[in-house]
This record gives sequence, C-alpha cells and structure tokens, in this order.
Amino acid sequence: MNATTIEGDVPHAPSASDIRLVIAASSAGTIFEWYDFFIYGTLAALIGQAFFPAGNETLQILLVWAGFAVGFGFRPLGAILFGYLGDRLGRKYTFLVTVTLMGVATAGVGLVPSAATIGLAAPAIVILFRIMQGLALGGEYGGAAVYVAEHAPPEKRGFYTSFIQASVVGGFVLSILVVLVCRAVIPAAEFEAWGWRVPFLLSLILLAISLWMRLKLSESPVFKAMKESGEMARNPFVESFTYPGNKKRIFVALFGITGVLTTIWYTAFFSGMSFLRGPMRVEPGIVEWVMLAAGVISMGLYLVVGKWSDRVGRKRPIIIGAAATLALMFPIFWGIGALANPGLGASAQAAPVVVHGTDCTYDPFASRQASACGRMLADLTALGIHYEVDARPCAPTAECAANAITVGERLHVYSGMEDDARKAALQGWLEQAGYDFTPQSPPLGALVGIVALLSAMGLLSALTYGSVAALLAEMFPPQIRYSSMSIPYHIGAGYLGGFLPLIAAYIVATTGDPYAGLWYTWVAVAFGLAVAWWGLDGGPPRDFIIQSAEAPPVSPARP
Repeated sequence: MNATTIEGDVPHAPSASDIRLVIAASSAGTIFEWYDFFIYGTLAALIGQAFFPAGNETLQILLVWAGFAVGFGFRPLGAILFGYLGDRLGRKYTFLVTVTLMGVATAGVGLVPSAATIGLAAPAIVILFRIMQGLALGGEYGGAAVYVAEHAPPEKRGFYTSFIQASVVGGFVLSILVVLVCRAVIPAAEFEAWGWRVPFLLSLILLAISLWMRLKLSESPVFKAMKESGEMARNPFVESFTYPGNKKRIFVALFGITGVLTTIWYTAFFSGMSFLRGPMRVEPGIVEWVMLAAGVISMGLYLVVGKWSDRVGRKRPIIIGAAATLALMFPIFWGIGALANPGLGASAQAAPVVVHGTDCTYDPFASRQASACGRMLADLTALGIHYEVDARPCAPTAECAANAITVGERLHVYSGMEDDARKAALQGWLEQAGYDFTPQSPPLGALVGIVALLSAMGLLSALTYGSVAALLAEMFPPQIRYSSMSIPYHIGAGYLGGFLPLIAAYIVATTGDPYAGLWYTWVAVAFGLAVAWWGLDGGPPRDFIIQSAEAPPVSPARP
C-alpha cells in the first residue's frame, strides 16, 4: 500500500457534517483537557499556600512551578504509551481514555486536603495527580491532531487542524473565565480558603460533556483503511526510529517546531501572567481579565494562520514567527512593564539598588539563606526589585561590607536585624526612595495597550503554532504517525516548554532582573529557528509520500 492509497483515496470519506462534528468534538475535548492542565497554573498562588507552604515566598512559587513542570515531564511517557495504542488500536478510543484520565486527575487535585491537615502527604498526592495529567496530555494532543488531520481534505488541513491549536489557548481562556466567575460568586476570603477547589471539581462536568461528544465519533478513515488492508505497524514506537529518514524528521519536529512554538506559547501566556502578577504588582483580578482578553483575541489568530498555511505552506509562518520573536519579545515585555507599572521603572532608574558585601550568595531553593547578605537578596527578590551586587567594601568597616545596601544615594546598614525587622526596614527604605508597593490598577488606556502587546505575543505564538498539527501529520507515515509526531512534540513541550516557568523564575530570582527569564526563550527560539530553516521543506503543503526508493520497513501486524 502507498501513501496515496491511504490518504488520497480513503474509503468511507467523511461528509461535511461529519467533519464539523469531528472538529467540534476534538476541539471541545482539547479545550477541556487543557483547561484541566492549566487551572493549576492559573491558581498557582493559592495552590502554593495550600500544598507547598514555605517560609520563603520565592521558594513557594518555585515549588508550585516545579509541580507544574512535573506534569510536563511525564508527557513524553504518555506520548509513547498512547501513541502506541493510537497506532495499534485506533485514534478514537485512545483519546477517550486520555480525556477520562485527565478529568479524574484534575478533580482529584480539588479533593486533596491541605498540607496543614495531612502534612507532606498533600504535596505528594498533588504531584501524583500532576503525573496522571501529564500522561493523559501526552496522548491527547497527538490523538486529536491526527484524528482531525486524517478527516480533513488536503487543501483545508491547515485550517481545520488550527482549531486544535486554538483549543489549547481555549483551555487557558476557559480556566481564567471559570476562576473569574468563581471569584464573582464566592466571597474573597472563602475563595482563598476553599473556593479555589471549585474550578478543579468542575472538570467532572467537562469530562462528561467531552465523553458524550467523543463517543459520537467514528474511527479515522485513514486508520480504517490501514486496518482493512492489514498494514498497521506492529511496534509503532520502535518503527518511529527505524523508518528511513524519521530520525531527522523527529529531530526537526523536536527542536525546529516544538521547541520554538512551546517556548513562545508559555512566554506569551504564563510568563506574561506571572510578570504582571509578580514584579509589576498588578491586581490579580485585573491580570485575569487582561489575560482573558488577550487569549480570546489570540484564538482567532491561530485560525487565520492555519488557513494561510494552506496557501503558502507550513514553513513560512514558522520562520516568520520565530524570527519576529527574537526581534520583538524583549521590546514587547518592556512595553508591558512600562504600561503596567511605570513608577517601578522610574524608581529603579532614579534610585538604583546596590547590595554590598563579600558573602552575597543566594539559593532560591533554600528556605533560609545562609548569610545576612543572601537574606537581603531574598527580600529584594520577593519584592520584585532589580538589584546589583557590589563585592567591594562600602566603607572601611567589616560590618558595613557584609551588611549594607545603597538605595539611590543613601546607604543603609542592617547588621543584626531579625528577618521581620529587616524586611520592614527594607520596604521603608525603598518607599522613601520612591518605590511603590501598593497593588497597581493601570488606567483603561494602559490596559488596552497591555492587551495589545500580549496579543502581539499571541500572534507570534500563532505563527509558530497555528499550522503545526497539519505539518506534523504530513511529516510522518500514517502507520506510525500518532507515535512519531507525539514523541517529539511532547518531549519538546514537556521539557523545553513545561519547565519554562520554573527556569525563568529561577533566572529572575538569581539575577534580580524581572526580564532576565526571557533569555531562556530567546536562546531556545534562536536554535529552533536555525533547525527549522535547515530541516523543513518549503513550498505548498503535501501529504507524506513513500518514495519508491525506500521500501517502508513498517512491519505488518499479525492477523
């Protein structure tokens, strides 16, 4: 059997109404699964208080993001497991399993008692549920993307599959919308005490809706054709790495496609949200509305890019989006900072902070720093203040050398201060120099500008992500497609993207620069751009074609 038979002359071709149901059910399920996964990040601050209590605010948020990253770390394993099942047993039933696993795990997080009640068992159970979520998500994206791609006519494959990419953003938007509604109907104190659990428990309702829609679907026509002809792969995982040319395709899919799209995506949405909530001190409710608006706008951009790729090919949007990210990402975030909290930048310029001492070592993962200077750096990091460290003595006395800070033109010594007294004194010194620590409520014009800049990041994400489901489906042979596209996608998304909030937060904590975490994204995108330029084929979209010179080594399954 050749690829044309599999993809160009499929028996039982789906009707227009069938395709609409396929897109609707696959997209809805993807929205619900990503809602389940992202609600953890949306409620990161409250989850930290409930399950990861620590005396260090920076450590607490790092532990939350570490738990976030754990789920991503298990996505490749889910991709291997469910990719195997999807290529052997079928696309439909595999992603029915993934959506069920995700819904149960998410609801479970909402039922776990707090650390104050059951101690260390609480974070351990939460991590276990995050692992289950990661496994489920590892199988979900590949299943939904392959399922839609194998139903779509070639000339509309980019547009139809772009609904899957838009649905990922839709899950993020839905998580914010549910949190906003819950905040509106549950008093603030009660929401922080127990109401934050409601969005997790709602996943059971979303699970029921998703299962109802997906049970109405039939199997992919491409999978049916392979099954009827007896040419399915025996071991899709192994054959993903033995098929001629597949190693290169997997490398390109990992670094040139996924490595680019996933770091831009998480920078646009999660780094943007953390940046506004943290260093910029914008009111949490305002941040959620801003991210909701930017997310809704971005969803439409994914569809536009997907449709555009059907005309110009898949490579051009990715190259344009990656190159534009390298040029625009820092200016976009500088603009967001200037609009969200203009006084902070002005204060930092007028009254720069310099910490003096010879023992200024800072470990963000330590509950308490070993030296007084390290504790001062921890205080500045918790306040989101940019600082410089000067190892030279600030005065001829050893006391001043080890325990002094300059704010603007004024030198302050904090020798012998207890933690609470030092923190209060530091905030007072900074406020005297013009720093403002009150929650920020930017005016309407500034909020519109912030939404516009976040939407610009959304456009960069759409350019590198909107056509990816179609591109990955076209890159790999249908017999091993589910596995071959899922493995590199979830390694890239799981490690390069999933660890981004943790790594970026660590970089910010150790440098004192709220923009320093963006360098992680810049380096990943720069490398990915080079790989995509080298490894992706240009020109119009085309189905995977088995070249006559290469007999497909896919082993037929035993009857």
